[in-house]
Amino acid sequence: MTTQASSRRALWAAPLPLTALTLVTGLAALILAAVLTGMGRSGVISNPGLLTQWGLPVARYIHHISMAVAVSAAILAAVALPARTGPRQRQKRRAGQEHPLFSRALLIAQTASVVWTMAALAVLVLSFSALAGLPVSAGEGFSAGFFDYAVNIATGQAWLSIVLIAALFSTLVAAVRNPAGLGFTAVLGLGAIVPMAMVGHSASGDDHTAAVNSLGLHLLGVVIWVGGLLVLALLAPQIARTAQELTARDQGGPQILGTLLRRYSVLAGLALVTVAASGVVNADLRIENLQQLVNTPYGLLLVLKAAATVILAAIGWMHRAWIIPRLAGPHTGAGAPRGEGSEVSTSYTTSRLLWQLILVEAAIMTAVIGISAVLGRTPPPVSEDLPPDATPARILTGYPLPPSPELANYFTQWRIDWLWLAVIIFLAVWYVRATVQVRRRGIRWPLLRAAAWLFGLLIFFWVTSGGPAVYGMVLFSGHMVQHMTLTMVVPIFLVLGSPVTLAMRALTPRSDGTRGAREWILWLVHSKWSKLVTHPVVAAVNFGGSIVLFYFTPVFGWSLEYHLGHIFMTVHFLLTGYIFALVLIGRDPLPSRPPHFLRVIILLATMVFHAFLAVVISGSEELIQAAWFGNMGHGWFPALMDQRRGGELMWGLGEIPAVLMGVIAAVQWSKDDTRESKRLDREADRSGDAELEDYNQMFAAMNQRNNLGR
Repeated sequence: MTTQASSRRALWAAPLPLTALTLVTGLAALILAAVLTGMGRSGVISNPGLLTQWGLPVARYIHHISMAVAVSAAILAAVALPARTGPRQRQKRRAGQEHPLFSRALLIAQTASVVWTMAALAVLVLSFSALAGLPVSAGEGFSAGFFDYAVNIATGQAWLSIVLIAALFSTLVAAVRNPAGLGFTAVLGLGAIVPMAMVGHSASGDDHTAAVNSLGLHLLGVVIWVGGLLVLALLAPQIARTAQELTARDQGGPQILGTLLRRYSVLAGLALVTVAASGVVNADLRIENLQQLVNTPYGLLLVLKAAATVILAAIGWMHRAWIIPRLAGPHTGAGAPRGEGSEVSTSYTTSRLLWQLILVEAAIMTAVIGISAVLGRTPPPVSEDLPPDATPARILTGYPLPPSPELANYFTQWRIDWLWLAVIIFLAVWYVRATVQVRRRGIRWPLLRAAAWLFGLLIFFWVTSGGPAVYGMVLFSGHMVQHMTLTMVVPIFLVLGSPVTLAMRALTPRSDGTRGAREWILWLVHSKWSKLVTHPVVAAVNFGGSIVLFYFTPVFGWSLEYHLGHIFMTVHFLLTGYIFALVLIGRDPLPSRPPHFLRVIILLATMVFHAFLAVVISGSEELIQAAWFGNMGHGWFPALMDQRRGGELMWGLGEIPAVLMGVIAAVQWSKDDTRESKRLDREADRSGDAELEDYNQMFAAMNQRNNLGR
């Protein structure tokens, strides 16, 4: 028994030194890839020195690993680990002591975030050294150039923002001790992916939007997948101690690892699909033919990454299909061992195999990240420079000028936006699965709601990847089609799908003190922020006022010129339209819902304001964003004429959906009144119309008092 206990303790202690060994494996892969590709000898006018040549990829490798671990630890603490020991209590927010797994995860996040900040700062300094061809020094020339690089050059600005995000994340993760705060801190950490995706190979060349979005999705998947796995390995000793304590108290100790793995497995599965799909898209933009996969250093590194991803997917399948079910509870299938001792032995054997697979998986992942650090400094086979005969449209937008804007071309011209396509696929698959789940439980869920939701997502796909997205970059009228469809048409159908109500019926509530998707949705619905933004007046002002601020301030130009600005525009118009439609015609729960007559008044006032703004734009003699639309060089028609057409489209595409919302609001008002009348009739039947009798008696008494007074 002593030997078995010692072996079990050694098993749980082994992941720590072996995790460190996996990081060394990644460094070895980095060095090997750097030697094979001749890293540091191309693209530099003068030699920046060995410190920069080798230090930059090493710093990038440490940066990627530490960022992934820090952010993933915060995510797991926010959604998968209980913050407090003892049963969950609604009245006592701080029931019990802080859970040891939660404390350990925060310690990991704090330590990794400090390393992340220092590594990001190192990358900032060394990337300037590599770009300028100057060895790192404290001289005045290097310092002045570095300051200009960090403030005025896009790559320097991106890495400076990453340093600031990492430093702020490190500060917050040391101060915040509750799941809600950690959730926002994790989102902040994930925000560092944005500047990372905006620089490098994705920042120039053809199909800039697809390159940046696919790289952003790729980095998101890698951070959650790799970081989560390394955090699990670092949590291993604490998991063992917690499991032993729970087992001693007969509180299900052996299941804690299986529960944690199951929750991580969901995130890892989504991350795997994201990494694989986005990697294929990004590689397709950098590789023109199969020969470049085997005849160029860039292609060879891509092949190695793809092979490693396939191996990692196979290991992940083993986790989910075989190991996790055995760790989540007693194995009772065919061939299951009998007796308590057999179950303990099986759990020990399964745990040993689990950590062996996790360490192999971590070693492969760190090797891939090491290769990626070199890949980021290896020029791709496809040139990233614009051709010398590029048209004004291509110089401004990064894309060739599309055909003339005939109506049919709005449905035949496509430019896939992989970011929004990934979001649309996820939302569609989730909604269909949730609908099937609730209907299998015997819960009624109208198929018309599912049809409305899917149709709204289909329109959203057309707006972000079809003709409106293509012509929205070169024509004011095309932009207006995209804007009004995003904020007036898509939200109506999404709101009619009632996704929050469906989620409440499909998701299982947690009872172990953790905050899953259902708990996060409930928290958001009942939060003060939700109460503020869903107030009818705030929703209406936000919906109408944001249009004025967008078109008559530099924000419009920012959304046209910068990729991040365009994403912000899409998110903002979709959310403001969704909240406005939710307040007026939605059935999902809200902190407070305005009465029907107030909804109609708000809708009419918004329609009037919308029409007035459309008339102002149509009658304006000054071209909005003249530096952009006036220099497109398409020659189809004058830009000012197109702006007037855009104002007319704003009126039509805004008023027609508003009328539709008015009809829906009127129908809901009628149904609610009918339902209330039936309720009152039933109440009258049960009480013998006592309320009406009391009402009449009150007036009779008043009349009698008046007669006596005479």
